[in-house]
Amino acid sequence: MIHLIVGNTGSGKTTYCNQLKAQNKGIIFSIDTWNKTLFMPDKKETDGLDWFLERIDRAEAMIQNLMLQLENSGTDAILDLGLSKLSHREKFRKFALDNGIEFQLHYLDVSKEIRWQRVQNRNQEKGSSFEFEVSESDFNFMEAWFEVPTSDELQEAILIS
Repeated sequence: MIHLIVGNTGSGKTTYCNQLKAQNKGIIFSIDTWNKTLFMPDKKETDGLDWFLERIDRAEAMIQNLMLQLENSGTDAILDLGLSKLSHREKFRKFALDNGIEFQLHYLDVSKEIRWQRVQNRNQEKGSSFEFEVSESDFNFMEAWFEVPTSDELQEAILIS
């Protein structure tokens, strides 16, 4: 089973993933952790969105290979990848369908005000879900970048609000 965790910045995806992991004994793939570990140390001031997207795409190719191994061992894959765009979610739905793997979309629908407060708290506290600081401009960028799941996507989704 592949769990597609969808929500905008500060919606509680990482916390939710950890709860899901405890229930399902799955493995979490958090793109924030991968980015922090593999890519952020090499990032230059001039590197922009395209730089990140290229690296995310390479990481996701590795994640897909690992998901096939997990499926063969009967272990759930929990994707904390943001999945901010419909096309990104479709990429993983298609992967699941092409490989005969069940999938479930989980949508965390949380107001902008609550999410911004959570981000500010996370930036200050630097607790277990902290990977890097999210500025107000980064938060606002993600506000505009994020595509709310369509009604078709939500038909069989688990909705958390």
